[in-house]
Amino acid sequence: MLKATYDTNILVSGTTVLQGPIANVINAWIDDEIELITSKPLIDELSETLQKPYFVSKLSDEQIQSYIDIIKNRATIVSITTPIPTVSQDPDDNLVLATAESGTASFIVTGDHQLLDLKQYKNIKIVNARAFSEILEEEKAA
Repeated sequence: MLKATYDTNILVSGTTVLQGPIANVINAWIDDEIELITSKPLIDELSETLQKPYFVSKLSDEQIQSYIDIIKNRATIVSITTPIPTVSQDPDDNLVLATAESGTASFIVTGDHQLLDLKQYKNIKIVNARAFSEILEEEKAA
């Protein structure tokens, strides 16, 4: 089973995008086709982001809490055990890298251009939702 870390931008988009690559990668996790690797700092960032006015206007408090609870209950939450890298100027991006490395993820799925520009961090491929959705389709066909 593929192990992937979804950046916060993918997880928050999954609350409002119901079709296309983002929905495909969220559904792959929900359907147990991949193992989602996350960490407490990423869950905290997700919680903070979902409290922003855009999401509060689209989702009820119950929906937000339910989504966070699903992630806490169904994702693999790892402790960050590797040194937090400094390859990105954004500290949040570095936490994503450290989470993926600590959880031995094979992929980071993100919409963040700074992370995508890296293309790879150690043995972890960094891809957007469309590319990961295509990888998942290839895995199913194999």
